Amino acid sequence: MTPTQIAALIAAGAFVLLVVLLAIPLVKLGRTLDEATVAIRKAHENSDPLFTGANTTLTHVNTQLERVDGITANAKTVSGNVSALSSLFTATLGGPLVKTAAFSYGVSKALRARRKRKEEPAGRHSRRKGGRK
Repeated sequence: MTPTQIAALIAAGAFVLLVVLLAIPLVKLGRTLDEATVAIRKAHENSDPLFTGANTTLTHVNTQLERVDGITANAKTVSGNVSALSSLFTATLGGPLVKTAAFSYGVSKALRARRKRKEEPAGRHSRRKGGRK
């Protein structure tokens, strides 16, 4: 064998060794990709019930929101009715009620003033009646 042939055999052996060393990580990478594919497939299969449950939940939430909208509309109507009733009460009874309150305040003030005058000492009244000295 010539030195060229020996060098060629060494190069061929090194190339085979390199291919074997590179084949091991490639096989492992292939297994990893297969497992990742299986995991993605299982996740996809398991996500269908999740999406179905989420869709059911959203349907129930929308139903409840419609009910809340109805309740809000009724509360708005009640609020408007209370406001109208308050305005009606103020218009019909407010004026006479204020007048009655003012009249009773005036009467009570007059009665207090009269009682106070009766309780004052007589000396003070005599000056007023007799005039200035």
